[in-house]
Amino acid sequence: MATSANPADDLLAGRRRPRRLTLTDDVYESVKALIMDHVIAPGAKVTIDVLARSLDVSPTPVREALARLESDGLVTKRPLQGYTTSPLLTREEFEELFELRLILEPSAAALAAERASDELIELIRTEADRVFPTSGAAMTYEEYKAFSAQDAKFHDAVAAASGNTMLRDSLTRLHAHLHLNRLHYPSAKAGRTFPEHKKVAAAIAAGQPDAAADAMREHLTRSRDRHGQIFAELVAEAPRHRPSPAELSTAGPGAAGLSTAELDADAAARHGGAAGFAAAPSPDPTTQG
Repeated sequence: MATSANPADDLLAGRRRPRRLTLTDDVYESVKALIMDHVIAPGAKVTIDVLARSLDVSPTPVREALARLESDGLVTKRPLQGYTTSPLLTREEFEELFELRLILEPSAAALAAERASDELIELIRTEADRVFPTSGAAMTYEEYKAFSAQDAKFHDAVAAASGNTMLRDSLTRLHAHLHLNRLHYPSAKAGRTFPEHKKVAAAIAAGQPDAAADAMREHLTRSRDRHGQIFAELVAEAPRHRPSPAELSTAGPGAAGLSTAELDADAAARHGGAAGFAAAPSPDPTTQG
């Protein structure tokens, strides 16, 4: 595909520019969409000036957006290096994420069945009853984010109803939905989530702690299986080793984190990032939380 001489023009090809009336939030959502859709590839250096030109804004709202995205865990900031997009979950991190959720969220659901106020029960039911149309077609983040937001709100409502602030904060800090949805958008399977949510909500509303915990555990196990199937396909398509800093140092400005010679043209087309976002050195694994 032909690219413009100006990387800023390539970055937003086919995408809308931020609306002026809600500039700060809109820049945040625009940059988040670029990351979620891998237009800015995982592990790529984020150039503030290129983003500002692409979005037709000053650098200030871009910096504000990146600060928010850092708190979301989607970018990291390093001294003298600026921002880079966070890498995708590894298989080990994927499994650990669900192991932790399976420890915390069934307990949250059981506590919610014991402690939830009528107001919170109504909120949980409302979120469980929300249904978004899904299809088997590939979806962009812009198309998928309404379902993703509803899914996150349901789980947060259950955590809030547990009455345990530390438990809720722990789940919030995981940013589980953002990181899982960066892997893929399971549009064909998203509809299976709705009846699972309703089962959890019904048990909480009935004041049945054991049933609520079992329903949440079943939901998370099935969610892990749904995501895991696609994750396995992505792993099978990926390079067999993580590129070293020496390998990445040879990357051109359009490589966006995919500079290894092992990537064939199809893989590069599938995962390649926008021009102007050069590959960043791989993070030291000993520094990852």
